[in-house]
Amino acid sequence: MRFIDTHSHLYDEAFASEEDAAVERAVSAGVDRIILPDIDSLSRDSMFSLADRHPEALFPCLGLHPTSIGADWEAEMEKMQDYCSRKIVAIGEIGIDCYWSKEFLEQQKEAFRTQLVTAHERNLPVIIHSRDASAVIIDILKECRNLDLRGVFHAFSGSIETYREISRLGDWMVGIGGVLTFKKASIAETVKSIPLEKIILETDSPYLTPVPLRGKRNESSYIPHIASKLAELTGKDIAEIAVRTTENAEKLFGI
Repeated sequence: MRFIDTHSHLYDEAFASEEDAAVERAVSAGVDRIILPDIDSLSRDSMFSLADRHPEALFPCLGLHPTSIGADWEAEMEKMQDYCSRKIVAIGEIGIDCYWSKEFLEQQKEAFRTQLVTAHERNLPVIIHSRDASAVIIDILKECRNLDLRGVFHAFSGSIETYREISRLGDWMVGIGGVLTFKKASIAETVKSIPLEKIILETDSPYLTPVPLRGKRNESSYIPHIASKLAELTGKDIAEIAVRTTENAEKLFGI
C-alpha cells in the first residue's frame, strides 16, 4: 500500500538532525510522498533545503501561517517573493486562527484574502488552517467565490453541516489526521458522512500523534495508523483507503 502525508512540518526543530531518517522510515512504511506546508521566513529556508535533499519524496508549499501574522505582516509577505521561482505544490498553510490570539485578526483576514488571490493567479490549491474561525473563513470564501478556489481544510474537525457549507464555496477536501484516533473525537462520527473522494490523510507532524503512539513525536510513518482507523469507521478495507486517499492527494497537489 502507498500513502501520501499531505501535511508535515518535517523541517521543524523537533526533527533536528533526524529529518533524513524520518523520510526513510516514512518510505519504508509506504508513505512515499510528503507535503511540506510553509509557516514563515524563520523556517522557510530549512523547508526548501530539506525538500532539495529529497526531491522525489518532499513537496514544499509557500504561504504565511496565520499565527505568524502581526503588525508587520506585509513585510513578512514580501519576503515570500524571493521564493516565487521555486517549485511549489500549494499556497499554504494559510487561514485564520482565533484560538491563540485575536489581536491581529484584521491583518489575518487581509493576509488570507491576499494569498487566496495568489493561489488563483498561480492556479494552485490552498491549505487552510482554521482554528476557532470557521465562520470568519466561510465569510471570506463567500467574498472570494469568483476565484474558483480548491484545496484542503487542514486538520478538519468541523461538523457535517460545516463540511457541506464549505463544499458549496469551492472544491474542498478535508485533511484527516491523528485526531481521528482520539477517544470521543467528534470527527470520528462526522467522517462517516464525508465522501471518500473528498478525504486526504495527514499527520501535522510533529504534532497530533495518533493512538496508539500518543506521547511520541508524530511523523509521516504513522499515516497507516490513521488510515486503519478511517477504514474501521467507514467499513472499508484499508487497501481501498490507501488507494483512494492517495489518488485524491495526487489530483489535488498535482504530484
